[in-house]
Amino acid sequence: MSAEPIEDIWVYERVPGDPWWRDAVVYQVYLRSFADGNGDGIGDFAGLRARLPYLAELGVDAVWVTPHYVSGGADGGYDVVDFTAVDPSYGTVEDVRLLVEDAHALGLRILLDIVPNHTSDQHAWFRKALEDPDSPEAGFYHFLPASSSPPNNWQSMFGGSAWSRTPDGRWYLHLFTPQQPDLNWDNPAVADAFDDVLRFWFDLGVDGFRVDVAYGLFKDPAYRDNPGTYSPTLFGHGPEQAMTTNQPRVHQIWRRWRAICDSYAGDRMLVGEVSLADLDEVGLYARPDELHHAFQFRLLKSDWDAGAFAFADTIDEALTAFEAVGAPAPWVLGNHDKARQVTRYGSEARARAAALLMLALPGSAYLYAGEELGLPEASVPDEARRDPIFFRSSGKRLGRDGCRIPMPWTASAPSTGFSGSLAAEPWLPIPAEWPDYAVDRQVADPGSTLSLYQQAIMLRALHPALGSGHAAVTQDGDVIRVDLVARHGDATPVTCWINMGEAPVVIPAERLLLSSSPETDAPNGGVLKLTPDTTVWITS
Repeated sequence: MSAEPIEDIWVYERVPGDPWWRDAVVYQVYLRSFADGNGDGIGDFAGLRARLPYLAELGVDAVWVTPHYVSGGADGGYDVVDFTAVDPSYGTVEDVRLLVEDAHALGLRILLDIVPNHTSDQHAWFRKALEDPDSPEAGFYHFLPASSSPPNNWQSMFGGSAWSRTPDGRWYLHLFTPQQPDLNWDNPAVADAFDDVLRFWFDLGVDGFRVDVAYGLFKDPAYRDNPGTYSPTLFGHGPEQAMTTNQPRVHQIWRRWRAICDSYAGDRMLVGEVSLADLDEVGLYARPDELHHAFQFRLLKSDWDAGAFAFADTIDEALTAFEAVGAPAPWVLGNHDKARQVTRYGSEARARAAALLMLALPGSAYLYAGEELGLPEASVPDEARRDPIFFRSSGKRLGRDGCRIPMPWTASAPSTGFSGSLAAEPWLPIPAEWPDYAVDRQVADPGSTLSLYQQAIMLRALHPALGSGHAAVTQDGDVIRVDLVARHGDATPVTCWINMGEAPVVIPAERLLLSSSPETDAPNGGVLKLTPDTTVWITS
């Protein structure tokens, strides 16, 4: 490995032959809320294409786009009517091709969201199944005979029974809304149909897919009751969903999809949503012949109040689980299904500290649009809410609208520039404080959260001990220490420290690479005072 100093920063060659996805920084775009290109108040592909230079300047490697398909509108695009078409609100298939072309020209990759667990109840397959119980399409879903009560105790992720009746009295399964009937993956025709979907978008040039509910798909063929107690915080994570998730047969599908990926040039990849509490089980989804990445969400679900032990233990356990199968660990702190970090952790300082910790860890890092701006969870009036979780729980669960508010681009523009200079009414209301977080205000401020993310991603790309090396995690009270070394070569190690306590601590430090707090003083006499809610990267 060779190196040469440029402005006191060492630039290293990455390990030759490494696939791009191994240590990629991936930026998740909630398409409806990212940028509106035609002035109708809804984010679209035209808006995303116009903002690609912003993402390139941020330094990310890839862009993951949430569902863009023709949809029934019951669950934010995750109720798909046609898997090879684009909802007219977002554009056309040609717009996707142009997005890929523009992104590749900027050195960015494009990942699409794919939803194999269920379809919309408006999908042609389900409509045919309703019309004719003896049709081949009826075998695409889970239908059970009419009876006086649901077939078993299975519950919807969004609340209530997972079973609804058809007009002729049959029961059909939906682990989400009744408008999202689950597909029956024990039917080979379902797998064949999705092979064609993958190839359709790969042929268009996309670089991969985020796979929704990748731990689902197969269900217990005897439809036995789920054991345990249902809990809103544990859905899909443990025994309460033993009969509806993590069936061993699901791994055969990921081997099949991996083979399709590998048949294309350019390191195409798959990242799966795997909401399981057992990280060893999550790791199995990322075996060499299965998914390239498998999300583990325990770090995302760890609250700051849980303390340093919860974070350190999760990091150590995840690294061990993925190393056991020879896979890189993917890290995520926020997404379109979870309240914003600033609000969950209690302050922007803590969210900045957590981000710097995540970006130091070996493996891939997934960012959610707006976290680089330090956006808090927004308060949404009940009358403006759209999320089915809110309605199916009779308002007991607020749902996910608060983390899906449109991006603030320009402080002085209508709707903070979400629709450019047009005064379009956005699909969710813009909070009064949103101009304070606008990109145009942060981009010129070296102490802004946006600037912190840019610096961290740049240093991560330059130093092989960050993001792509080996890590040893230790925890002492409220302080976590992560020692990072490069996988190959003799690059200088980096130590990442995070103080999750209420009092400052003194740590050994020769050279400060980066701090999550603009107030951190330079090392003096070989030590540094690490203030509360702060992360630093230290090297020699």
